[in-house]
Amino acid sequence: MRIRPKFQLLDKPLLERILDEAFQLIEDPGVRVAPYVFELLRGAGITVEGGVAHIPEALAHRLLDLVPRGFCLYDRSGKPTVRYAGDDVHFDPGSSCLNILDPETQQPRPALSSDLVKMVQVAEMLPHFAAQSTAMVCNDVPQEISDWYRLLLVLWYSEKPVVTGAFSASSLHTLLELLAIESGGREALREHPRAVFDVCPSPPLNWSEFGSQNLVDLARAGVPAAEIVSMPLAGATAPVTLVGSIVQHAAECISGIVIHQLALPGSPIVWGGAPAIFDMRTGKTPMGAIETAMLDVGCAEVGKFLGLPTHAYMVAGDGRVIDAQVEMESGMSTVLGALAGINMISGAGMLDFLACHSVEKLVIDAEAIASAQRLIEGVDARTDSLAVAMFAQTGLQGDFLKLKETRALFRKEQHFPSAIIDRGLASMDGSSPDILQRARQRVEELLSAYERHPLPPNREEELIAFAQREAKDSGLEGLPEILRPEYVHETGLI
Repeated sequence: MRIRPKFQLLDKPLLERILDEAFQLIEDPGVRVAPYVFELLRGAGITVEGGVAHIPEALAHRLLDLVPRGFCLYDRSGKPTVRYAGDDVHFDPGSSCLNILDPETQQPRPALSSDLVKMVQVAEMLPHFAAQSTAMVCNDVPQEISDWYRLLLVLWYSEKPVVTGAFSASSLHTLLELLAIESGGREALREHPRAVFDVCPSPPLNWSEFGSQNLVDLARAGVPAAEIVSMPLAGATAPVTLVGSIVQHAAECISGIVIHQLALPGSPIVWGGAPAIFDMRTGKTPMGAIETAMLDVGCAEVGKFLGLPTHAYMVAGDGRVIDAQVEMESGMSTVLGALAGINMISGAGMLDFLACHSVEKLVIDAEAIASAQRLIEGVDARTDSLAVAMFAQTGLQGDFLKLKETRALFRKEQHFPSAIIDRGLASMDGSSPDILQRARQRVEELLSAYERHPLPPNREEELIAFAQREAKDSGLEGLPEILRPEYVHETGLI
């Protein structure tokens, strides 16, 4: 019988204490909420005074019990490819970066639509990523449409599910409409949900107008889920102790679930987060710190203790270039997140405290992800005799290469990485390519092999027409990386 290895940071008594204090916090001092949800909360018997909601523990428990314990995201063909439940582990690239690490100069610069397309195409070719993300803000389109434009590019170039999010309450409806068009209508989207939407409270214990409205609108939209991304900053916007920050994270998630479930009971929602420590020496928020990884694991363990789908932001490094530090930090948290059984782990490809993305780092991170996935497969007794029968065939000569068991089982026992991982004998004169050079070559190979699978023509036409109508007031001419301006003029599509 195969035993899956696991990492456990918190024991049951401590988990119960964390939740006990989280329930205390949402009642007293309470949670700051926006006017958008005042009546919704008061209608459930929650006292709201001075913009602060005081949520009774008994009500919170009842609403937590309504949350589905799992759900699936589907690819474009209707196949369930991401399961948010139990100890299933999936990865997606990090999201919402403003900058890209230029592969030639190794300097950060504002990300463009072409950079996002390259990131999407590479992630599409890598089975390590079960989902895409709206990875970068496209700085070559007007700011007011940048959130939905990045989703448009992902839907255009990818068939995988998407982890996304809106920058404003008004743009959420545009994102939902893009998903509905790509799926073939709102009902088709409900039957085979394609995306989850990140929604962030403001620490400490504050659901803004934007966040509150997103929770309500997403509960009623059937996409299927909101993904709460609580971001306590230990020592700055949250208690300095790791366990104290985990308590705050739990209180923010529980209060968000209360709002969400009151909007539409039984709607799926994810217990997610991007906590971090506050580095007292530098004033930075190191996403690659071991304590940040511990926060991620601890926060997820609370959600799993409640039986809820989970998410965390990991697989990120804090250096500004791809070096040993960045990949050490990224690999360490990749393994811990997988061992913790977190359902969706975001952050691959990111560095510089989540401020920058790199396609080269994405393919290196994919190797760490593959190793972590092999680790959680555990050790399996694949033969009746563990070793004695094989020794009976070889004796003390040790020539196991000749055994049929070796030929039959080595591919199941061993993970074979791509050429990014150098297991050969590198020359000592420096002429062998380093890992960054190997990553660049890997990126080019993946891009060369990528082939876009178009949507049905009527859906493509509808998607383009909708995008052009939405972009018209912003003055955008053409659709970068989809329609060239000269093509638009020639065909009269505007």
